[in-house]
Amino acid sequence: MLSSFNEWLWQDRFWLPPNITWTQLEDRDGRVYAHPQDLLAALPLALVLLATRLTFERFIGLPLSRWLGVQDHIRRQAKPNARLEKHFLTEGHRPKEPQLSLLAAQCGLTLRQTQRWFRRRRNQDRPPLTKKFCEASWRFLFYLSSFVGGLSVLYHEPWLWAPVMCWDNYPDQTLKPSIYWWYLFEMGFYLSLLMRLPFDVKRKDFKEQVMHHFVAVILMTFSYGANLVRIGTLVLLLHDSADFLLEACKMINYTQYRRVCDALFLIFSLFFFYTRLVVFPTQILYTTYYESVSNTGPFFGYYFMNMLLTLLQLLHVFWSCLILRMLYSFMKKGQMEKDIRSDVEESDSTEEEVTATQEPLQLKNGAARGPRAVPADGPRSRVAGRLNNSHTTAT
Repeated sequence: MLSSFNEWLWQDRFWLPPNITWTQLEDRDGRVYAHPQDLLAALPLALVLLATRLTFERFIGLPLSRWLGVQDHIRRQAKPNARLEKHFLTEGHRPKEPQLSLLAAQCGLTLRQTQRWFRRRRNQDRPPLTKKFCEASWRFLFYLSSFVGGLSVLYHEPWLWAPVMCWDNYPDQTLKPSIYWWYLFEMGFYLSLLMRLPFDVKRKDFKEQVMHHFVAVILMTFSYGANLVRIGTLVLLLHDSADFLLEACKMINYTQYRRVCDALFLIFSLFFFYTRLVVFPTQILYTTYYESVSNTGPFFGYYFMNMLLTLLQLLHVFWSCLILRMLYSFMKKGQMEKDIRSDVEESDSTEEEVTATQEPLQLKNGAARGPRAVPADGPRSRVAGRLNNSHTTAT
């Protein structure tokens, strides 16, 4: 059964243009082609990158965060409470007020004590800033190295400056060792990110991040297997050109250098919008949609590749909207806020609790319960003032 599935999966019509077979892409006369099985080496490489990452974060990332002044918030631990803990883990982290009142009655606590317990419990699950910094510093190192290495590999290649050359004599295009190793390291890196997903910091765009990593792995696997390596290298280089700026901005954002963070975020935003919303659709998508089939005609790989690239472009639009929201806030307040994809640390006294303790409760007849300040210009004040003046004159 496995052999029959393998035979069906690797049919020529799925991966290659019409009238092209796998035998035509076998190595011969010193000409080396891309073969799908070459990427199996990415699995052990992903494990090596994971070990390298853990070593880097512990011995380089963490000391660097302390040197730059990254400080974790001091958090008060929530007192052990089996009933509240069960609700927190099974029902939700943010119960509504009726649920809070019920839980408070069941546990013999006040409403404020129950609110404070859930707030402290949520803070316990939030990752410390040093962990965020270490993750960002590792990704910054890889993306920067990949971009510099990829640019040095592609600088003298004609398809970097003219994407239409990606289809010159396709699929009879040989593979250079430098491009193979670049592809392999990118593949291993994204596989390592997928392996670390359960343990890394989860932001509000976690689902989109997971989708992006899966699309990237599938796209690299298919493009390499179908010998679409040239267009694959352009997609990798284009993404790496802005990704290392994003990670650098995150690193600075966790420090106290606000002006540097603001300037770097503006630079990153320009790079992101230009590469994702201008270059990617006008150069990458255009050549894959139109120029790629000018000589060979459409086939299954054509539709599959463009579907993945379109999905990637939709993710670009989603993240562009998040960046625009942050830019709007920047223009409005004059400084960059924290990453809107991350949860904000909650203090022990929220605005709701302060308001609840300061505002008097209103009774049905409109009167307020508890003491309140008397208006300075009210009738009682005026009468009191007149009596005081009369008493002073009589004296």
